[in-house]
Amino acid sequence: MDVKQASLSLDSIVSSFNARIAELQDLVVARNMYPASSVTDLSAVDATLKALELQLQQIKDRLREETLAIPKAKKLIQASLQQQKKLQNMSAYVPSYLPQPEREEVAECSVIDEPSRQDHSFGIHAHKEEPLPLPKEKKGRGSPPVWYITADELDSLSSYMRGRLTLDKINAAINDMAAYAEANSQLMTAPRKKLTESTLEKALEIRDIGATEGVKGKHFFLETDVKGPTLKLDNTGKAIFTVLRHLGRLSESRIKNHRVFVLSRPH
Repeated sequence: MDVKQASLSLDSIVSSFNARIAELQDLVVARNMYPASSVTDLSAVDATLKALELQLQQIKDRLREETLAIPKAKKLIQASLQQQKKLQNMSAYVPSYLPQPEREEVAECSVIDEPSRQDHSFGIHAHKEEPLPLPKEKKGRGSPPVWYITADELDSLSSYMRGRLTLDKINAAINDMAAYAEANSQLMTAPRKKLTESTLEKALEIRDIGATEGVKGKHFFLETDVKGPTLKLDNTGKAIFTVLRHLGRLSESRIKNHRVFVLSRPH
């Protein structure tokens, strides 16, 4: 019995050695089949890991820059909000509709251009200097003032005086008045040789009115200048004149059979 057990134990040990030897042989065969590719694969893995580490470092640097920029962005947002609030307060005093002023009467009139003269002696042409658009010299007058009314001023009026007038309509009429005054100012300062026969008479009349007491040095227009596009001599226009006189934007006088309106600074 002991001999049989000893033989079985020896057989099992031999079988185990044989199985281990077979595994070692398989491993040696596998290593010899791909001797170079294993090294290449490990190199590729190492390069990939280095690339990932570089990208990770770049991400960290970017995050650090963004973190440092957050306080500056907060200050910029705060300044933008303050500027927005200022613009909103300013927009409350500006009408939503601002019509373009009409072309000045002087610009609509044709300008007399002297033809260039030629001296034909000796075949030499002596040209007069060509007329060039020169800046007009302003004699004590700047651009006409444009003092819009505010919503509070409109609300302060009685319902009878205000009627159906709106803030936009009144401020658009103020634009028209400034355009009338600008046209008269250009007539007053235009050189005589630049005026045509159709505008010379009115220019002389405007200059006489502008030299009178209470009008001298101020911007003004005549009742005959009122031709739109917003302000007209109708019931709405009369109501606008009444409101602007009441609010101190306008003063009225009669000079040489003309109804003269002078632009005034609000009280």
